[in-house]
Amino acid sequence: MKKEELRIVYMGTPDFAVESLRCLVEGGYNIVGVITMPDKPIGRHGSILQPSPVKAYAVEHNLKVLQPVKLKDETFIEELRSLQADLQIVVAFRMLPEVVWNMPRLGTFNLHASLLPQYRGAAPLNWAIINGETETGITTFFLKHEIDTGKVIQQVRIPIEDTDNVGIIHDKLMMLGGQLVTETVDNILADNIHPIEQSELTNAVQELKPAPKIFRETCRIDWQQKNTKQIYDFIRGLSPYPAAWTELQTTNKTLEVKIYEATKEFSSNAGTIGNICTDGKTYLKVKTSDGYINIQTLQLSGKKKMAVSDFLRGFKCENGMRMC
Repeated sequence: MKKEELRIVYMGTPDFAVESLRCLVEGGYNIVGVITMPDKPIGRHGSILQPSPVKAYAVEHNLKVLQPVKLKDETFIEELRSLQADLQIVVAFRMLPEVVWNMPRLGTFNLHASLLPQYRGAAPLNWAIINGETETGITTFFLKHEIDTGKVIQQVRIPIEDTDNVGIIHDKLMMLGGQLVTETVDNILADNIHPIEQSELTNAVQELKPAPKIFRETCRIDWQQKNTKQIYDFIRGLSPYPAAWTELQTTNKTLEVKIYEATKEFSSNAGTIGNICTDGKTYLKVKTSDGYINIQTLQLSGKKKMAVSDFLRGFKCENGMRMC
């Protein structure tokens, strides 16, 4: 079978999923349907409906789009079945019921932004950087009942540099993901795949690290329990979104602050953890257990994101200020 004859249904929602769809469309693959999330209400009264990035791309290229609210809905299942897909591809979508992922004759494969079996879950990029990993990657694997546990088809590895944040790694893996998706399809067509169990990619003593969904409270900086390197990794693992946050305490008020960029400084100087050190003009450092976090870019609640020098120009620093 040629790639132009292979009937593919593609499932995805955010920007990360657009690149793989683009590679398939521009590569001449036969996309018979695109499944994405329902349009999202936005605006003051929720009166405006915003399509997902995947839908916007699909509509622009005249692809059939389905937007089920419930993936087990009989009407959707019948419409999906009518597309007669040979293969389904999932990139940054929802957990699928078996009736959906088991439908095509060649199966359904997923592109996951980690080196499975490490970092199964909703936020693999964030947790890899938060945990100080020096390497990550992408994996294509066949879906099965348990989330992110199916047989691995292919993987691509990339280094995580010490200055990389999650935005940088996201964009790198997004581009590589498009290439890996098309390569995986080609290998499936050529019957040139040898899927392996994830248990064969690790050993009995290796700790498997999860990647659970990130919530607001997850993003709060723990100045007391984490050291300089851990706080630095935490900040870049949440930048630019959703962003690590903390509270700035002054003599008469407490302000919420998001920190987007920082550098780390190791020091044996004594001091109280969380205390702020600044010249009031160019730098703003926070004492940690073994050094300082030197803040570069931050955002006060309700204000614009700004460089620390601009922040200090309009913010009066006081003795005794601290982050907590």
